[in-house]
Amino acid sequence: IKFYTNPELNEDVLVRPDGMISLQLVDEVLAAGRTPKELDADLTKRYTGELADPQVSVIVRKPFGQRMYVDGQVGSPGEVLVLGDMTLYQALQKAGGLLETAHRKQIILIRRDAEGKPFGRVIDIRPIQSGVNPAVDLPVQPLDIVYVPRSKIAEVDLFVKQYIRDAMPIQAFPIPAF
Repeated sequence: IKFYTNPELNEDVLVRPDGMISLQLVDEVLAAGRTPKELDADLTKRYTGELADPQVSVIVRKPFGQRMYVDGQVGSPGEVLVLGDMTLYQALQKAGGLLETAHRKQIILIRRDAEGKPFGRVIDIRPIQSGVNPAVDLPVQPLDIVYVPRSKIAEVDLFVKQYIRDAMPIQAFPIPAF
């Protein structure tokens, strides 16, 4: 927030999870869901009684609320910036793509409903990935969580590694061919 005639009030602020920002002289202001121009007009109105000539500008440095999370069997699990009309498959690619161990038939999408309650959905990505039915690729939304579990064979391989190979008191030697 920039004040041209009162630079001592300039601040870099973050929008809190409740959608509010805190500013000097006017306390709390709703910022979520508003354009910079709308917030600028509201702040100019609020500061009119406090400042002689409130010339306010709102500058968005980082679109903070436009993120989702991808975890599990992907190349780079973590936060993904939701850009425009991004689809699930595009988000998976942004997260480094699916690993060989990914269970492509049971990808889990967790989203919140209008009341804020989470609900899950299982998605088979194979028709999208193969190009057989790309129309079933659904759009993602900010704050979605996508989890890509291990495939059944990857689970068996992990079990064998942890409970058989790693648990052996001696290292198994390869059997020589005759």
